[in-house]
Amino acid sequence: MSLADFCLGIQPVGEIDPVYLKIIAGSFLGELRIKSVILPCLDPPEYAFDKRRIQYNAGTMINQLEQMKFKECNKVIALVDADLFIPVFSFVLGEARIGGTSALVSFYRLQKNPGRAAKVALHEFGHLMNLDHCRHSCVMKFSKNIEQLDSIPAIYCNYCLDHIRYMISATIG
Repeated sequence: MSLADFCLGIQPVGEIDPVYLKIIAGSFLGELRIKSVILPCLDPPEYAFDKRRIQYNAGTMINQLEQMKFKECNKVIALVDADLFIPVFSFVLGEARIGGTSALVSFYRLQKNPGRAAKVALHEFGHLMNLDHCRHSCVMKFSKNIEQLDSIPAIYCNYCLDHIRYMISATIG
């Protein structure tokens, strides 16, 4: 088996510009040489809306995604144009559980910039592949805001890239 046997699902949630979907799919092909498929759109996540915070709970959304079955997809990155939070942060640009099956990327605070969304998607994918935050100049470096996100590259360092390739091989092997 090879990296070409791994499939990443790109899951739009609500209305997402199709150009953004293609850019994000292309970022995975370019950086990791893995194929991705754009999945049919899901309804907006009203089940995760927190009236008190006027935001969407990222953990609730990930729980829902991880209960779903995505044919032929080893991992799924869901894209949403909603303001996300987790209880310990006032907002998040993306969220994933280390070693999980599904991650979220929010366009809400990215100022309609697909390059930023691609960085967040690559970062969250790293978490799905068991990576923690990196200290090097790498897309896995922690960013808590747009300024920090803009300061990191849209590529993995050699260590993180080797780790992801190993994990992909273990997933399909």
